[in-house]
Amino acid sequence: MVVLLLVGLGVAVLVSALVPRGGSDQVVASATPAPSGEIYVHVLGAVLAPGLYELREGDRVVDAIAVAGGFAEGADETQLNLARPLADGEQLVVPLMGEAAAAPGEQSGKVNLNTATLDQLETLPRVGPALAQRILDWREANGRFSAVEDLMSVTGIGAKTFEGMRDLVTV
Repeated sequence: MVVLLLVGLGVAVLVSALVPRGGSDQVVASATPAPSGEIYVHVLGAVLAPGLYELREGDRVVDAIAVAGGFAEGADETQLNLARPLADGEQLVVPLMGEAAAAPGEQSGKVNLNTATLDQLETLPRVGPALAQRILDWREANGRFSAVEDLMSVTGIGAKTFEGMRDLVTV
């Protein structure tokens, strides 16, 4: 595991050295959602070229850091899981040393149903380990949640449970 992490970090550093500075791959604006296979990720914080980037579905945090020019001086790369898959519309904040990293999907204060972990889902009202696992299983079987209302398709989430968490989740 450590070797894979070091190899991933080495690849990120190599790619960041080869990517021209100035963000030629940076997306300036788009009024349309990403077509299937493409995702948009907003990379902020301690990277050399923060911005909105178009990546491929299945890309990971290490790929987003690489297209953003790599880590800036003072970045605390130990707080990020470089192997974590990214989601469309995600905001990735790279913290500086001494700063606390925001958990995926929690930048808005809401739990992102498409990136949340079991522990993050359990912070929702009426969601224990079993229901949190069913939410993850639904996501695995059906793909991304396209709307918060998709939660109603998860076994065990009725109208009352859904209303209690509607304002606490996002997609």
